[in-house]
This record gives sequence, structure tokens and C-alpha cells, in this order.
Amino acid sequence: MDKIAVLIPCYNEEKTIEKVISDAKKALPEAVIYVYDNNSSDKTVELALRAGAVVRHEYKQGKGNVIRRMFREIDAMCYIMIDGDDTYPLENARKMSERILNYGADMVVGDRLSSTYYEENKRPFHNFGNSLVKKSINILFGSEIQDIMTGYRAFSYLFVKTFPVLSRGFEIETEMTIHAVNNNMQVENVIVNYRDRPEGSESKLNTYSDGIKVLFMILKMFRQYKPLSFFGIMAVILTLGSVIFFIPVLRDFVYTGLVAKFPTLIVCCFVELAAIQSIFAGLILHNLQVQDRRDFENKLNCAYDSYQYKCQ
Repeated sequence: MDKIAVLIPCYNEEKTIEKVISDAKKALPEAVIYVYDNNSSDKTVELALRAGAVVRHEYKQGKGNVIRRMFREIDAMCYIMIDGDDTYPLENARKMSERILNYGADMVVGDRLSSTYYEENKRPFHNFGNSLVKKSINILFGSEIQDIMTGYRAFSYLFVKTFPVLSRGFEIETEMTIHAVNNNMQVENVIVNYRDRPEGSESKLNTYSDGIKVLFMILKMFRQYKPLSFFGIMAVILTLGSVIFFIPVLRDFVYTGLVAKFPTLIVCCFVELAAIQSIFAGLILHNLQVQDRRDFENKLNCAYDSYQYKCQ
């Protein structure tokens, strides 16, 4: 088992990969550096090998697929994940690893948004999207994570071996964050600097399509992890709609003693029935979620036993 493993997912990063590896060696000389190539068509693999990294491959396209393979194949006491585009200086890597190794953190988030991100990043919609995602997750899940979409993180062995990777692409960072918060894992923020990509290096993240995927991921995980809240909100919305359309029907009945709009009355009744069904669906799924939490704690205990055995 490695003490520290630096994980670098890569797709066409020939302009920056050597510098990232070199910086990682300087910041964490005891670490093993792994570059996982995701079907690069340039010289990323050749340059990574020349720089002294362990190079492996994931042939299924997508960052989520790369991270799934990384987490499955590598055993380490501490994992540092960083992008291969040289946007994250590694001067904070030691501090992040110490939070894992010495203070029992499960995930350490490299917080760009509290430092230089908004000055360095040249894509205004990226700035808006990061703020929107951060606020959405913190409100829906009651967390205080300062940067949801950062690709600079540190993980414990227990987090890596119990995290079910379901995302294929850039939604993976959102999935990691919600998983950690929902399962009451110790999450810490470390403020890190950010610098924009060097000239000639292009982002693989599409502002609009990937942004929509992230928002749908948040909504889907809110439904899965907080079913009572999700279906409770739906029940309230349906009830309000039913009441709004029922008021004119009730008013006419009070004044005339007749129901003049039977179709509206019938629709209101069905909408309210749907609201009641939403409440019961939320209650049932909430109980299942409680059982999932118990199962996860058992899984965490098994992972801890495995960790203790491998550290001997």
C-alpha cells in the first residue's frame, strides 16, 4: 500500500503534464504518481512516462470512468487527485495530505472559489455555474462546502473504497461531495490558488451541456438521498395548485349552492390525491434510505478492517 498516491486523470494534456508531475514530485517526494490516460491522441502518455509517472489507461471515455478505475486499482493511505492541466499549484498538497493522515478527514476539498478563481478564470458562465452549484448543494443538503466542482481533492482509503462511482463524466465531483455530506463523513476545506490554463491548452468541460448534467445530478441525488424532503416539496406544490383552483369552485358553491365547474373540482381532487401519494412515497423511500445508511456503516467498518490489515 502506498502512503500517498497522486492521481492525475488525463486527456490530451501534453502541454502541461510534465510540469504537473514535476511539481507533484517536489511537493510530495514520497508519493507515487499515477497518470491515467483516457484515450489521448497527443503525446500525453509519452511525456508522462518520461517525467517518471506510473501510466495506466482507461479506454472508456469520461472522467467518472477514469476515477472509477483509479479508485478500484490503487491502494493508498492518502490519495491526492489533481487535474493534469496545471491549473492547481501543488503548494497545498502537503497540508491536504496531513488532514487525511493525521486528522482523520475523509475528503479534503481544494477550495478555489475563496482565492483566485474568479480573477483567473476567463469564462464568466463557469463562474456563475460554480456559484449556483455550490449554493444549491449547501441549501439542499445542509452543508458548508466552499467549492463543489474543484478537481483538486484529497481522500482517505475509507472514502475511496466505499464510494460508488456512478457518474461517467464531469458530474463526478458533485457526486463525491454529496456522497460525503450525506454519509456524515469528515469533509474539510483548504483554500488553494487557481491559475487559468496556459495558452494552447483547452478545457474538456462544456459550460452548458456539462452544467445541465451537473444540475440534473444534484436533483437526482437530492431525490435519492433526501426522499422525504423531495416528495414533501412536491406534495406542497401539488396541494397549493389544487387549493388555488379549488377556491373559485368553493366560492361559487357558497354563493349559489351549486357546483358550476365539476371538471375543475375533479382535477383538484386528483391533484390532491397525487400530493398524498407523494407524502407516502417519501415516507417509504425515507425508511429505505435509513436502511441504506445502516448498510453503508457496515461497509465502512469492513473497509476499515481491510485498511488495518493492509497497513500491517
